[in-house]
Amino acid sequence: MNTQENASAALQLRHITKTFGAITANEDVDLELRRGEVLAILGENGSGKTTLMNMISGIYRPDSGEICINGKEVSINSPKDAFAHGIGMVHQHFKLVDVFTATENIILGIKEKGGFSLKRSSARVAEICERYGFDLDPNKKIYEMSVSEKQTVEIVKVLYRGADILILDEPTAVLTPQETDKLFNVIRRMRQDGKSIIIITHKLHEVMEISDRVAVLRKGRHIDTVNTADVSESELTDMMVGQKISLNIERTLSEKTPDRLIVSHLTMYSKEGVKVVDDVSFTARAGEILGIAGVSGSGQRELLELIAGLRTPESGDIIYNDPSDGKAVDLRKKTPMQIRDLGVRLSFVPEDRLGMGLVGNMDIIDNMMLRTYRNGRPLFLDRQPSKVLADDIIKSLEVVTPGPTTPVRRLSGGNVQKVLVGREISSAPSVLMAAYPVRGLDINSSYTIYNLLNEQKKNGAAVIYVGEDLDVLLELCDRIMVICGGAVSGILDGRTAEKQEVGLLMTKRKGAEQ
Repeated sequence: MNTQENASAALQLRHITKTFGAITANEDVDLELRRGEVLAILGENGSGKTTLMNMISGIYRPDSGEICINGKEVSINSPKDAFAHGIGMVHQHFKLVDVFTATENIILGIKEKGGFSLKRSSARVAEICERYGFDLDPNKKIYEMSVSEKQTVEIVKVLYRGADILILDEPTAVLTPQETDKLFNVIRRMRQDGKSIIIITHKLHEVMEISDRVAVLRKGRHIDTVNTADVSESELTDMMVGQKISLNIERTLSEKTPDRLIVSHLTMYSKEGVKVVDDVSFTARAGEILGIAGVSGSGQRELLELIAGLRTPESGDIIYNDPSDGKAVDLRKKTPMQIRDLGVRLSFVPEDRLGMGLVGNMDIIDNMMLRTYRNGRPLFLDRQPSKVLADDIIKSLEVVTPGPTTPVRRLSGGNVQKVLVGREISSAPSVLMAAYPVRGLDINSSYTIYNLLNEQKKNGAAVIYVGEDLDVLLELCDRIMVICGGAVSGILDGRTAEKQEVGLLMTKRKGAEQ
């Protein structure tokens, strides 16, 4: 770092480290943001991007290292401290009061000089909008707004508070291409005005279009910062994913792989009208593990919830070939209970373990009973089979717990995951969908789950595995479907696919043959 670069630095991070228990989120990170530039932060899921930005914005405190603003070391202990230093972060999930107007949300919590005046505040909001090219009605209620208008309110909110350094976390994740173009025009105006902007993103074409420099994080470490004009998309992908690591996960070759689940042209919109699942087609085969790769938020969760009957698609078909009688069953627009009543053995390990998969206040035995309670008599349910199952899962998966009557909420995240995966696999499904089943697990527990998935594959189940570790996907899965922005960007052979090839498809939408 030369003297000229130090003089032009709006923000510097020096040797920043942050840990959560045994997990190191960021390790010895050095980073620099210059005045009047757009710096893109690029990295896979779990690379430490958001944690790093949360430390700059005062949500977390670093365990060690320094944060410097305009060359001076500062202490940022809260978002209020961050604002005092001219730092504002716009999060992926908006923090707005629906029944308030744009202006009321923007000034919420601020002590105005000269007393409170809604009229004066609205005029200032309108002035900021005109200066940077925002399209926003200051008097419009939040519940009447589109998702891009809500995002505009969040950006204007930090500008109103005097932010010179703006952090935008996945700002285009829920925007249409036209809305993205508008946002980029606004960002360019802010840059011309001397603002320094950090964008966390995974879309390489947007990185190339809007950023001046790109900082790449991998597994919590800062790999490099490069000038955008001097690098290609494939070079950025190589930096982001690194070299393939051999994990030696067992992968058997199945001889008979009949089509078990056929998904055709599946489409679903969010409440805001954005396509979260975009014309997705694929086939899950018995005796195979189909991996789904994609940056978090690319539509994986919604896709699995559509198949499980938890959501209803706008269009498309979900056809299940029943192994018991060979009949094709249409699962579209059926509830989870209707799917079960059809005799379809479909197990779903959701991403949200306690919110959707298990009941935290119930013990392990009762959580086992959630799968079979409808088979019992009213008021008098037989707990013995569930106790046997709970004991078996605790023993075989080495769940750390005082006993099967312990409430699930008292278990660590990794042990909660073991209980959930064990319960779902115990039903001997013909289709098993597992979303991030090893998240929060140590390496030994992870291999236990990989072995369980392989056992289901050998038993003839069609396994759909959503994971964030590309090395695991490449060694575990027979085929890998890559999703970007809700659409399938490619389906690859797991035995021959290259890590860089998968990484590039994760960040670049394109049509692909199945």
